[in-house]
Amino acid sequence: MPDTLRISVVIPVKDDDTELARCLHALAQQTRAADEIVVVDNGSTDASARVARAFGARLVRCETPGIPAASAAGYDAAEGDIILRLDADCVPEPSWSRAMAEAFAARPDVAAFTGGARFIDGPPAWRAPLATLYLGAYAVVMIATLGHLPLFGSNLGLRREAWLGIRSSVHRDAELHDDMDLSFHLGERGSIRWLPAARMGMSMRPFAPGQAFGRRAARGLRTVLVHLPRDFPPVRWTRRALRRVLAARPMRGLVSATPLAERSRGYDTRPSSGRDTRSQR
Repeated sequence: MPDTLRISVVIPVKDDDTELARCLHALAQQTRAADEIVVVDNGSTDASARVARAFGARLVRCETPGIPAASAAGYDAAEGDIILRLDADCVPEPSWSRAMAEAFAARPDVAAFTGGARFIDGPPAWRAPLATLYLGAYAVVMIATLGHLPLFGSNLGLRREAWLGIRSSVHRDAELHDDMDLSFHLGERGSIRWLPAARMGMSMRPFAPGQAFGRRAARGLRTVLVHLPRDFPPVRWTRRALRRVLAARPMRGLVSATPLAERSRGYDTRPSSGRDTRSQR
């Protein structure tokens, strides 16, 4: 049941006290309240820490610079069954956490869900086309690279057990994109699904002057390169396809091996009525 799943929300932040207050206010309006909100302070010099405490969030400090390290520190600290992640400048719609909880409850086979976003600031005429271009280009490039849907860092949820299975292998390098890196590791064995019901608003700051959009693109390329040659796309696609085939096949060898092994030890495993079926010959 969705309400039996404990939900943790992780928010990495650095010098975004105004945006963080707006984000935490939106989380307070959720129709399904989170069981805990973990704000990871990544070396802020403004009032971000005070804002987090004022809203009753749990404050975790991460001295290692960069979003990858801060996000991972939040996942490590989270205690919920489900970990949701968004950025400090995001504004989730009131149904966001409930949509995530219901999706995870309905699909126990899925390791992570991700959703899209719309821009909530910037020139109104540019918001929809830029969001489509930004997220669409990211999805096309990463699906071709990964062989499956990527995670979007401003709107994602994953099972805590899935995180524990990969936490030692994810990169915590400031010059990488944490959502792309997480997609490489989590999508290798787990299932990532799209959740349109998880609606999110986000800032257009990546396109603002001085935000070094080119540097963001360079980080994306670096994130892909650090996974080569092991995750060279054709190799990764083939490896994942073979895993799916093997997972779908019945384990006939294992079923027949046990009686054979027992017979080799001198036991008769043929069923009979009214006596021990493992009688010594």
